[in-house]
Amino acid sequence: MILPVVTETVSALLVPSAQTRQDIAALPRTITAHDRFMAGLSCMTQVETGGLTPTTVLQFPFSLATWNVERCLFPTQAAAKLAQTGADIVLLSEMDCGMARTAQRHTTAEVADGLGMAYAFGVEFLELGLGSDTEREFCADAQNYAGFHGNALVSSAGMQHVFMVRLPGKRFWFMQGDDQPRLGERMAVGAMLETAQGPLVVVSTHLESNSDAKGRNAQLDHLVDVLDARFPGLPIVIGGDLNSGNHIGGDWRDESFFAEMAQRGFEAHGGPIDQVTTRPSLITRWPERLMKLDWFLVRGVQVGGSRIVPATGVDGGPLSDHDLVVLELQGLE
Repeated sequence: MILPVVTETVSALLVPSAQTRQDIAALPRTITAHDRFMAGLSCMTQVETGGLTPTTVLQFPFSLATWNVERCLFPTQAAAKLAQTGADIVLLSEMDCGMARTAQRHTTAEVADGLGMAYAFGVEFLELGLGSDTEREFCADAQNYAGFHGNALVSSAGMQHVFMVRLPGKRFWFMQGDDQPRLGERMAVGAMLETAQGPLVVVSTHLESNSDAKGRNAQLDHLVDVLDARFPGLPIVIGGDLNSGNHIGGDWRDESFFAEMAQRGFEAHGGPIDQVTTRPSLITRWPERLMKLDWFLVRGVQVGGSRIVPATGVDGGPLSDHDLVVLELQGLE
């Protein structure tokens, strides 16, 4: 079962109680039980919006950045890094809120504040534990305050028709989460933004790593079906960690979604074709392989180019296991 599109926004998501967490832990490990419980949790069926309330209209050319910030251990440095790109729109994934490993901080709100922008944040997973062994090294607390982990859209322009879409999947992290048990499923959060040439739909997403090309193709197909139904004829920019080739023996060229999205009118942009977007980090210290996972998929826009920006701080240390991808937009078609 795929849950309906979420359109309700709130200024702060409600944190589940300790009893709710116990109830989740006691659930039978079935998709039906998972989805029924998730549908009753407001934090999973609302989008939090906050930050500044900009009224500016985006003027071309402008740029967007997409970045999997790997929990966002350093929100202040992450905001500074994003500011250096000059991006007016930022698409973020793996953002913590109320997690012990990131000092219970609302990392999206802090990044948006550092950039002087507005944000929309949706919960991908309600984390039931503290994370992996390396993540536990960063925990000063024995429990999470909220346990929210998700995706975000950060914008210098006002956001209209904010929404969240749950993507089809097998509830892997609920069924087989091991040291990272979670309630939730991959998702996308987006909105319509006003540009000088008309409205533009911008979406931040994160496809499943514990899947295959067929599964990720289905996730993107569902997302585009929803977008086409809700915003017929409007130009679209989708950005995020698409986990392209992130399966055993995989390579990004194995993904069927590139051809599928091309048939649906989308172009893929991910910086130089031979440049990977992952790196060793403080959490992922010895990655098995370096991969090209992060992309923009665009339709109905004129692209000036894309580039990859190293995810390093002022001291040269890693801020994430993913580099940033920056896309330049010249106008609407």
